[in-house]
Amino acid sequence: MAEKATLLVELLTEELPPKSLRALSEAFAEHVVGALLKAQLAAPAPSLAVYATPRRLAFTVAEVAASAAGRQSEVTGPPVNAPAQAIAGFARKHGLTAEQLERRESPKGPVMLARVRIKGAVLDEILPGMIEEALKALPIPKVMRWGAGEAQFVRPVHGVVMLHGERVVPGSVLGIAAGHSTAGHRFLGSPTISLRSADEYAERLEKDGKLIAGFAARRAEIDRQLKAAAVKESADLGGYADLLDEVTALVEYPQVYAGGFDRAFLEVPAECLILTMRQNQKYFPLFDGAGHLLARFLIVSNMQVADPRHIIAGNERVVRPRLEDARFFFNQDRKVRLEARVPQLAKVIYHGKLGTQLERVQRLQLLAGSIARQLKSDVVLAERAAWLSKADLLTGMVGEFPELQGVMGRYYALHDGEPREVADAIEQHYRPRFAGDALPESLVASAVALADKLDALAGLFSIGQVPTGERDPFGLRRAALGLVRILVERQLPLVLDALLDGAFAPFAAKATAELQTFIYERARGYWRERGYTANEVEAVLCLAPTRLDLIPRQLEAVRAFSALPEAESLAAANKRIGNILKQAGAVPAEFDPGLMVLPEEKSLATTFGRLQPDVDRAFTALDYTGALKSLASLKAPVDAFFDKVMVMDKDPRVRANRIGFLGKLHGTMNRIADLSKLAT
Repeated sequence: MAEKATLLVELLTEELPPKSLRALSEAFAEHVVGALLKAQLAAPAPSLAVYATPRRLAFTVAEVAASAAGRQSEVTGPPVNAPAQAIAGFARKHGLTAEQLERRESPKGPVMLARVRIKGAVLDEILPGMIEEALKALPIPKVMRWGAGEAQFVRPVHGVVMLHGERVVPGSVLGIAAGHSTAGHRFLGSPTISLRSADEYAERLEKDGKLIAGFAARRAEIDRQLKAAAVKESADLGGYADLLDEVTALVEYPQVYAGGFDRAFLEVPAECLILTMRQNQKYFPLFDGAGHLLARFLIVSNMQVADPRHIIAGNERVVRPRLEDARFFFNQDRKVRLEARVPQLAKVIYHGKLGTQLERVQRLQLLAGSIARQLKSDVVLAERAAWLSKADLLTGMVGEFPELQGVMGRYYALHDGEPREVADAIEQHYRPRFAGDALPESLVASAVALADKLDALAGLFSIGQVPTGERDPFGLRRAALGLVRILVERQLPLVLDALLDGAFAPFAAKATAELQTFIYERARGYWRERGYTANEVEAVLCLAPTRLDLIPRQLEAVRAFSALPEAESLAAANKRIGNILKQAGAVPAEFDPGLMVLPEEKSLATTFGRLQPDVDRAFTALDYTGALKSLASLKAPVDAFFDKVMVMDKDPRVRANRIGFLGKLHGTMNRIADLSKLAT
């Protein structure tokens, strides 16, 4: 293998999409490095450094060879008795004479064999193509052309650097010839930086270019400055990780400054101001120790200057109209009561095949009331909350900031004098909005939240809008998982079958079984993420339990049973019984102890008869662990039964009796979970 050196690849572009910058840079580097490994130009697990700024994608890979060693290869050819012309042509194709070929035995008889040396990959020859292929493979939804050429990328590319050690790798990418010159910060750094070697890339950019090339390093520096500035302001930053990633993709040489706004704006709900600052201005709002919004914020600027007053003043001047807009929407929206907006939902289409938002609200009201009745909660409050739940979609604030739907509904409901429980349910009925989000707190809010998710699931399933593969445009997987979480974590004693029947009632097409399966699939993932094995989860969910709130007890019982020394044998026996019953077809509902003739079957029947009342009592008391543990005493008589008793006896009465007994035993053993799923 030829001399090794660090390889630098850099694309200089116009401003890249900030939300995907990090992903683009990592995918770009990984694709090229994968190609280098395949070409045997880089060692396994090479030292890789990925760089990404608003105007560049780059990476360095250590110990990359200029060329790979050649290798010997054997190529089989025509049979040895083929015409001499065919054999000569085969030899000539591989740069050999017929005399240089060898004979080799094969399953089809002796054939001619050519030993050829395959040239190793050469970096200069393949690197430009590797880069072009990597760029085509990036997760970019839209590309663009620029200038007079045919090159396409997410943003125009203005420069390419390909350095192998101190040497420029010849070639071009997207029609641009590679060189050794990069560019610094647009205002603070050198416009042109001539690199002497790939190894000095990051250092030269920071020293001469006045920018931090590494995404992670730049993020850490911004985070450090934010925390220091917050301490200086005697404030907290709240949750800011997502915004931190986005801002890191917007600046090259970060500097944090503190600004403020008129305290009078604090009369507007904090959520509106926070969203305005974070989403529109990319500012970091500050909070006091109790979590209340302060009239202060932090700016991450791309300029480090001795006197930042003009930067701070400029940002304060820019944010004021945004805050004024929020205040205007808030004041205007409160002039119309939520209940007065509900009829206008008739003009808003929910789905072309499912009617308007008003029709949906009418369905939600009925379903939420029914669920509240089952929960022995306040039906009137649940129906009122459901009736008002979508009214804020017609407000100016939610029109400007759709993320605030529900949140603003709560504020407006309180302003209208609605009961606090109704207002809270309007906000909380969207929960959980994402993984790990809080759940509805009250029974009223839970009833409306369940109704919202059930109506969406049943409605869309009824018209065939079922998620396929990665496609889930209506967020039905999230809705189903939210349904599972509310039922389980809020411990709501609701029957899933009844919930689905109620949800499908307004729709002509019923896809109850299909939706139930879909919900159980989400439940499988939910429980596996909580540390239960696939077998434990399947043992419970294959029974299609209708009370999801009881599944935690069932899973704990299965885990406790699995720890028993008798568990493996009983699980195997259970599986054997299940197979026998499948083969038998019809299983008698009862059995006659008087028809039991062998001591082993009598012993098992006696033990089972003594045990069954205890299992029934434990099951009724929801002591599932106790019920399953009590089955341990069946091990010895079950083992003896299968040792000595032939179930398929030639006497049809005896055979039917034994099958009926096994059916009873199987039903009791699998009342809480299908124990056969635990058999290894």
